[in-house]
Amino acid sequence: MATVQAQTILRDPQLFYWILFPITVVMILTGVLRHYVTVLMQSDPKKQELNAISEQRNLLRGVNLRTNHNQIPLSSFIARKNYLVAAYNRGDFLKDPENKGKPPANPMTDPAGMDQMMNMLKGNMAMMVPQTLIMGWINAFFSGFVIMKLPFPLTLRFKSMLQSGVATRDLDVRWVSSLSWYFLNLFGLRSIFTFILGNENSADQMAQQMQQMNPAGGNAMFAPGQDPNKMFLAEAENLEVVGGQHEWVLDGVVDRLLKSRV
Repeated sequence: MATVQAQTILRDPQLFYWILFPITVVMILTGVLRHYVTVLMQSDPKKQELNAISEQRNLLRGVNLRTNHNQIPLSSFIARKNYLVAAYNRGDFLKDPENKGKPPANPMTDPAGMDQMMNMLKGNMAMMVPQTLIMGWINAFFSGFVIMKLPFPLTLRFKSMLQSGVATRDLDVRWVSSLSWYFLNLFGLRSIFTFILGNENSADQMAQQMQQMNPAGGNAMFAPGQDPNKMFLAEAENLEVVGGQHEWVLDGVVDRLLKSRV
């Protein structure tokens, strides 16, 4: 039975020290530098008004009641629901009650929205400029080098990802080019940055991309341009719907416990 001969390439051992190691070190140092530059460029968040904080917290109060309605008895839930629904419909928690029923203000005229967009623009600059420079540096000095071979087999689908810049059809897919090593480091150093800078760091490429997809982060319901009155009315309707589906988790718990012991 014929055996498949392993593909061997004679490489200079110094490639590890002059290509693979420098690219990795430069990527780590660039990520750390980008983190501190981003922190320095970010403007201090402005203090919110008391009415704005009250508006947000009371809307979250309804969301939490709707989410955890099964954790309290039906009578307690109905009392809380009736109070919140009546207050939502009257607009008691609105920051600007005189603007009730009017279209939301233009986000471009909101100072908070402008600060948010400027911070996002600064973050994009701090991410794109270093990566463009590093990409040009690698293309100028390390393009076309095959620097390492992975110790495990891979399918041909990984060939375009691992051998960027090396146009060879018959090269084993396990060989990694210098340009592909750059891309692997670009998205594979997350744990290193978390260890050095902590969880909330600006060097994480994946976190930066997620932030671009969702600029408001976890506070998307209070993003500029939202109509608070419509949000309160929608939450009041959601609470009314949930009220007909209430089932307390501790209802009949004693009987259920005794049945499970039989």
